[in-house]
Amino acid sequence: MQHVEAITEVVETRPPGDRRGGRGGRGRDREQRPREDDSGGFTERVVHTRRISKVVKGGRRLRFNALVVVGDGQGHVGAGMGKALAIPDAVRKGNAVARRSTVTIPLKGSTIPHAISVRKGASIVIIKPAPPGTGVIAAGAMRAMLELGGVQDVVGKSLGSRNPINIVQATMEALSLLRDPVTERAIRMNAITPVDQWRNCHRGAGNHG
Repeated sequence: MQHVEAITEVVETRPPGDRRGGRGGRGRDREQRPREDDSGGFTERVVHTRRISKVVKGGRRLRFNALVVVGDGQGHVGAGMGKALAIPDAVRKGNAVARRSTVTIPLKGSTIPHAISVRKGASIVIIKPAPPGTGVIAAGAMRAMLELGGVQDVVGKSLGSRNPINIVQATMEALSLLRDPVTERAIRMNAITPVDQWRNCHRGAGNHG
């Protein structure tokens, strides 16, 4: 019985998609491909994985980082980084972090209400609204976040460093800074205060006096 349990543990720690169970090679490319999984209304996509080797007294210690993006396709998206000794565990941790960090995108039909640009480190992301039928014109992690967030027509571009962590953080910040046109107009007319705006976004409340 103990022998069977040991075999099961080895199988579970293999990277997803690695059917050969071999050493390195093309298996590393497979584990970095996007992976989707529906659970609890959210779709999960792994946008980046990284193997970290640390030399310690007893030899080398391997750890894995997984950058995970989740979204419900209805204006909610989140991203998180997970770290563990095996890729499945890192993905699971990243998923939990991403679900806790979701932001709400104020969709305007199938696009976003206005253009926005955010800089994070050496990376700059620019996201602009697009007319219906354009589709999602973006690449990499930014495309994954926009698609999972439910944005169907948008143009996104990244400048500077292509570090996926910086791009994800910049995209998250950009999406969180988007404002609904009705709310923005009310603020300009002093109909509601920034505190009321925060309550509307985070509590789903109605108008406040």
